[in-house]
Amino acid sequence: MKKVVLGLSGGVDSAVSALLLKKQGYDVTGVFLDMGTGDLEGARAVADEIGIDFQTVNIEKKLSNLVMEPFIDAYLGGLTPNPCILCNPKVKFPALIKAADEIGAEYAATGHYALVDYDSTSGMYRLLASPGDNDQSYMLSRLDQRILSRLILPLGSYSKSDVRKIAWENRLSVASKPDSMEICFIPDGDYAAFIEKHRQIPPEGDFVDIHGNVLGRHKGIHRYTQGQRRGLGVAAGKRMFVLKIEPETNRVVLSDAEDLAVSEIHVNNLIWVSIKPPETAIDVDIKVRHTKLLYAGKVIPGARDTARVIFDTPVRMPAAGQTAAFYRDNVMLGSGIILRRESI
Repeated sequence: MKKVVLGLSGGVDSAVSALLLKKQGYDVTGVFLDMGTGDLEGARAVADEIGIDFQTVNIEKKLSNLVMEPFIDAYLGGLTPNPCILCNPKVKFPALIKAADEIGAEYAATGHYALVDYDSTSGMYRLLASPGDNDQSYMLSRLDQRILSRLILPLGSYSKSDVRKIAWENRLSVASKPDSMEICFIPDGDYAAFIEKHRQIPPEGDFVDIHGNVLGRHKGIHRYTQGQRRGLGVAAGKRMFVLKIEPETNRVVLSDAEDLAVSEIHVNNLIWVSIKPPETAIDVDIKVRHTKLLYAGKVIPGARDTARVIFDTPVRMPAAGQTAAFYRDNVMLGSGIILRRESI
């Protein structure tokens, strides 16, 4: 019987993943990644209910050093990072792989909605988008071949409603448990309060238009993201958006929607997940946030893991610090971190 460790959070997705793996004949060990928050007792109860082994792995220190502190630094630098995308390759999956190695398990698994296969032509494992309604391949777009080669994603071919139905049919106690929508270490979703708790509160500063005219006062640059419209508190006679954030001058630049369309962005920390690094431009579909929207365009690799990303038609400007993921058909090819607009 093949062994697998499964990231078990106490939610419905990981619970159904455990159930499916057990029914497929795997020897499953549920692993709760303890970060000081989360539903430890709920995860333990799920493991008992399904009848699988259970253990905890403390990841607080690594999460703080590798994800939380960089998250705060990025926000204070005028960026809008996605900590879950960075946590997966740096903390979560390495912890699961290590737990697997310690008990002699060949595989690690999670309840993400995506698929992994092996392409014999290229000799590479590939990350594929889920055909269901809750594809999460974007959130896994920084994984490498070492992780993909050990990874099982039991929910890849299922929709969210399918998973709920399986939970109800098998009378799992978590069948009606709400999904968690926030960052794990900021469960209330208040990013600004989290940053203020861990660092000195950033000062107020000026809202300005694209010509430098002062429009009002902001409450600290950590409270704003590119593209934001709500909660600005500026009376400009028309709807205004955050165009860019300037940490050097402590200014937040506002504009109307006409300035928010871009035809090109730059990325760094470029990685290729499912293919070997291309030497020339390739046509791709581009996802710049965790939605279903894909934009046609191309990636032109540059020096030192950078690239230009060209859209066939202008798109609403994505926030600097977010991830741009590249697809061809349903294969997630790779990704890069979006640079600030003034870096382009």
